[in-house]
Amino acid sequence: MIFGRSERGKPPVEPVTLKILVAGGFGVGKTTLVGAVSEIKPLRTEELLTEAGRPVDDTSGVEGKHTTTVAMDFGRITLREDLVLYLFGTPGQDRFWFLWDELATGSLGAVVLADTRRLEDCFAAVDYFERRSIPFVVGVNCFEDAARYPADTVRQALDLDPEVPVVLCDARDRESVKEVLIGVVQHAMASASDRRQALTT
Repeated sequence: MIFGRSERGKPPVEPVTLKILVAGGFGVGKTTLVGAVSEIKPLRTEELLTEAGRPVDDTSGVEGKHTTTVAMDFGRITLREDLVLYLFGTPGQDRFWFLWDELATGSLGAVVLADTRRLEDCFAAVDYFERRSIPFVVGVNCFEDAARYPADTVRQALDLDPEVPVVLCDARDRESVKEVLIGVVQHAMASASDRRQALTT
């Protein structure tokens, strides 16, 4: 960069920054997803699970989980020179849901991460975004020991509207996560376009 201009003589691009939430049940892989794709060291607010929390933290199906997010995860990914996504991972347990409204403010859309072994755990997140008309994509995190189901089967089980995208993903894999995030941006843009058309007709 020379005097605020790029070496090619073009002014530097001021990127559009968009906020995306990553939500879902306890132990579904939200922290892993943010960490897999973030180009900066992700900010994490994880604490060890304790005996005191055992009655309220259901670890059945995720017995190997020893920590939990108590505020949020934060990461950043540049999709293009002019498009940067800020990722906010929400805490999964009921007692931290009061943070969701603050995190959702100004968000473009959301990923609801689902685990087919505990599909009911993402009902609350689906309901949250539906009630607030926040566009979302359901990402089915394909755990190695979980049964695989077609996207349409998951859609029916969650009683989703036909326009809500359902994608199979691996929260550990950067390219897989990028595809999910691109899907959120595309779905949010399509939803905004539909709303504009509805207002003009």
